[in-house]
Amino acid sequence: MLCCAWFGMAAPAHASRDINCRMHFQLSGWSAFYKRAEGSGTISCDNGQRMNVHLRAEGGGLTFGKTQVDDGRGNFTGVYDIHDVLGHYASAEAHAGAQASADSQVLTKGNVSLALSGKGRGWNLGIAFGAFIIEP
Repeated sequence: MLCCAWFGMAAPAHASRDINCRMHFQLSGWSAFYKRAEGSGTISCDNGQRMNVHLRAEGGGLTFGKTQVDDGRGNFTGVYDIHDVLGHYASAEAHAGAQASADSQVLTKGNVSLALSGKGRGWNLGIAFGAFIIEP
C-alpha cells in the first residue's frame, strides 16, 4: 500500500509553458587584455514577475577599449520562473567600433538563452571570452 502511495506523489514541475522575460539595462566598462564591465537592469516577465538586477561582464583575450551601453535590451528564452535568469552566461565575442555603435550577442546558461542588443558609445577592438553575470 505504501509503494502505491509513493508512485502517486507528484514531483515538483515547472510551469506548463515558458514565460517571456525581457531586460532593459545600462552597462559600462573597459578592457586591456582583461575585460570588465558593470551595470544594472530591470527584468520583467509576462507572468507579472519583476526584478532589479546587477550585471557584470568579465573575461579576457586580446582586447582593448572603453565602452558604454545606455539603451540595452535582452530577451530570455527557456525561462519558467524569473529566478531562472540569474547566474553566469558563457560569452565569446569579436568586436571593433568607434564613437556611436550598436551590438548584439546571444549568451547561454544551460537551457536558458539571452539575446542582448544595445546602442552605445566608446571605442574597442579585439576578441574576448568570459562570462556575463546577472545577480539580484
